[in-house]
Amino acid sequence: MTITTCMTGGLPAEHRDQLMRVAREAAFPQGARLFEEGGHADRFWIVRTGSVTLDMHVPGRRSPVIETLGPGELVGWSWMFSPYVWQLGAASLSPVRAYEFDAGEVQRMCAEDPRLGAAVAQWVARVLAHRLHAARTRLLDLYAPYGSGLPR
Repeated sequence: MTITTCMTGGLPAEHRDQLMRVAREAAFPQGARLFEEGGHADRFWIVRTGSVTLDMHVPGRRSPVIETLGPGELVGWSWMFSPYVWQLGAASLSPVRAYEFDAGEVQRMCAEDPRLGAAVAQWVARVLAHRLHAARTRLLDLYAPYGSGLPR
């Protein structure tokens, strides 16, 4: 298995190679739930082909799609932070092939190799910052009064 630079958002090749040693192939049919908001976060994926939607529970409403992820993107970051609970839900929009990683195994690797741990933490932090911005923007699009968008 190989992994491209875009799949890990600039994670150095040495660290990509370390992660790929513990990757497993995974496949999801269209419409499959990868995880539910509030569930135990014990793994993560990097999409190879297909699309995954991230959604958020909104009481009294249908769960809005916050973001759609495609090839090369990380699905799941909640595995990195205690209490290890999914903050969003995820479903396959189309058939998906992905690399799957056991969170406990990656956490052990990061604890044993501080350089790997720092690189993975920075990678996940960049993804998390992007997802928070995407969630804010999407929720404003859906629920804010017209003209209440981002501050100038």
